[in-house]
Amino acid sequence: MPDGPTIQRMFADVAPGYDRANRALSMGIDTWWRRQAVRLTAVRRGERGLDVCSGTGDLSFALQRAGAEVVGSDFCQPMLVRAATKAVAAEAGRRPRFLVGDALALPFADATFDFATVAFGIRNVSDPAAGLREMARVVRPGGRVVVLEFTRPRLPLFGHAYRFYFRRILPRLGQWISGARNDAYRYLHDSVMAFPEREQFLDLMRAAGLRTPTLRLLTGGIAALYRGEVAPA
Repeated sequence: MPDGPTIQRMFADVAPGYDRANRALSMGIDTWWRRQAVRLTAVRRGERGLDVCSGTGDLSFALQRAGAEVVGSDFCQPMLVRAATKAVAAEAGRRPRFLVGDALALPFADATFDFATVAFGIRNVSDPAAGLREMARVVRPGGRVVVLEFTRPRLPLFGHAYRFYFRRILPRLGQWISGARNDAYRYLHDSVMAFPEREQFLDLMRAAGLRTPTLRLLTGGIAALYRGEVAPA
């Protein structure tokens, strides 16, 4: 798998067409997935939230609209430039704050936030378990950590069709739609295929100190929502 700087450059290159490619490649389903992530996070008005690996900010904006005060953090500056552009057009009072940050060394004190989220980003972290521990560290005791990530569908016919699309069609289509000059969408396939999912990921959450982790599959097992709680002090 590529190292951190290589992934950072890859996302910088794809940033201008990232949102357009997401909508097209998922046929808009990714927007619904994020709504489900907001619902699972159970945002209460006035809570403070951190969206890790926030990219261009889609989940950050959705959480803000639900009533939270949100900080979006990402290690790729060009992605955050796109997020900031979207924030200018957002409704006043519904604008997250974005900053550059490493998911393995978040620039926040312990127990700063009521919840932390990450959407389609934890598999890009070189040490996912350490990333989960960092998210848990900056969330108050009793707070929530919610992860939205791709999974591999297991229904025989659907899974076969999905794997064909994901391996053969999506990389070329994604490159064309986004205008990327690299193998970002080939990396997407490879990283999803290699990433621990379902029960394995729940084990990572437990190892990170998150209590009672849960799993909910979405859209036939293409994606999954995970939630765990930070143990009381």
